[in-house]
Amino acid sequence: MNTAMTALSIAGAIVIGAMSPGPSFVMVARTAVTSSRANGLAAAAGMGLGGSLFAAAALLGLQTVMASVPTLYMLLKIAGGAYLAYLGYKIWMGAASPLTANDGNSGAPRQSARRSFLLGLGTQLSNPKTAIFYGSVFASLMPHDVPMALLLSLPLVIFCIEAGWYSVVAMMLSSASPRDAYLRYKSWIDRVAGGVMGLLGIRLVATAGEI
Repeated sequence: MNTAMTALSIAGAIVIGAMSPGPSFVMVARTAVTSSRANGLAAAAGMGLGGSLFAAAALLGLQTVMASVPTLYMLLKIAGGAYLAYLGYKIWMGAASPLTANDGNSGAPRQSARRSFLLGLGTQLSNPKTAIFYGSVFASLMPHDVPMALLLSLPLVIFCIEAGWYSVVAMMLSSASPRDAYLRYKSWIDRVAGGVMGLLGIRLVATAGEI
């Protein structure tokens, strides 16, 4: 398999993983709907950077270290799960609070793009299973002698996939119709989103001992 075909095969597997529902989707979707398109795109960029960091870590063999040192992997899963559970709790507790749509013309305070970026980055990095997933894909699809061009380009490819997918999510959900629907059913949507994120965090902690 040549370098181009290898890159395409890896990219295809990562696209499927990125599009799978999870805490990253919940966070970007909620940011786009509750804040602004720019904030949603900033969160998407944070997801992309987080994916690139995990890809680089996987290429450096971190997934092997985590697999061979169960205590390290367990601690990372507990920390990540606790973070997700905390985010879910915050969303759930704020479900009943009224919210005014921020369309850029109101005087309501807007969450900064920097904070949205960091929130996206933190959400992505909270799940060490991502590094394991990347490592598994790389191990399965990369040749024994990895070309330097492929090694250097993969983190950038991962960034483009992760940031690109979540940018699409942000663009779609920051338009008027989804925003109006969210404001209409905010308390229910927030409780569902908070519950899902909280359960994902609890599940990550509960399975901390599993490799």
